[in-house]
Amino acid sequence: MTNLRRTMMFVPGNHPAMIRDASIYASDSIMFDLEDAVSPFEKDSARLLVYHALKMVDYGEKELIVRINSLNSGFGFDDIEAMIAADVDVIRLPKTETAKDIKDVEEVIESYERKLGREVGSTKMMAAIESAKGTLNALEIAESSKRLIGIALGAEDYVTNMKTRRYPNGNELLFARSMIIHAARSVGIMAFDTIYTDLDNEEGFKAEVELIHQLGFDGKSIINPRQIKIVNEIYRPTKKEINHALDVINAIEEANEKKSGVIALNGKMIDKPIVERAKYVLSLANHS
Repeated sequence: MTNLRRTMMFVPGNHPAMIRDASIYASDSIMFDLEDAVSPFEKDSARLLVYHALKMVDYGEKELIVRINSLNSGFGFDDIEAMIAADVDVIRLPKTETAKDIKDVEEVIESYERKLGREVGSTKMMAAIESAKGTLNALEIAESSKRLIGIALGAEDYVTNMKTRRYPNGNELLFARSMIIHAARSVGIMAFDTIYTDLDNEEGFKAEVELIHQLGFDGKSIINPRQIKIVNEIYRPTKKEINHALDVINAIEEANEKKSGVIALNGKMIDKPIVERAKYVLSLANHS
């Protein structure tokens, strides 16, 4: 089963205490940010801080992701080299607009993997889509590299590009969310929703998580540990869903024991999509 990525907690790369303590929270992934959260004057020191943290801090089994600066920023190449040297799991590329953006970064990643003696292909990638152009190119971005674990929506830059703003009902993001989830599903990778910045509006956050869960997103980027519990509760399967998933798996096992090519449950045929859904439900249940 693919890693669960219900929550990806952003941690500013220039904040030593948050970097040190990031492992104590129950997020599925930690995303160290070297881009928007860090001023140009702190880029080099933040990169060094995150590098040493990845090398020395025990984050357990959490997936470790770093949002780098773009290649044309003057910092991206150094970010990539340092993070590969630190054995990061995933590099997140900001403001992705075309497949070429992904391929250019992939080429740099591979060059540093070879230089630093890391297995070629072992560094995974994530693309953040944050503009109208990126949204319209979501499918070609999703198809651009086998390294991609998923694509994500970055709403703040997106709404600025669209000459609008964030609204409580989220209607301004519906098209982008739909494009991203369809592009991700069409190539078998994950889709991640954007951050929710109104930390005092718990009901608004809950409503947004319920929406993206309904749309089919695999998870959400978060900026505060208080948001983790809400996401996990919404993504937690119901008792009825868990029992049905167990029945599906038991039916498969019984059919295998009988060497039967026909699998049925309560008079209904069980096909591959139902099996995959059952496994996913049980995976969510085991992590709840």
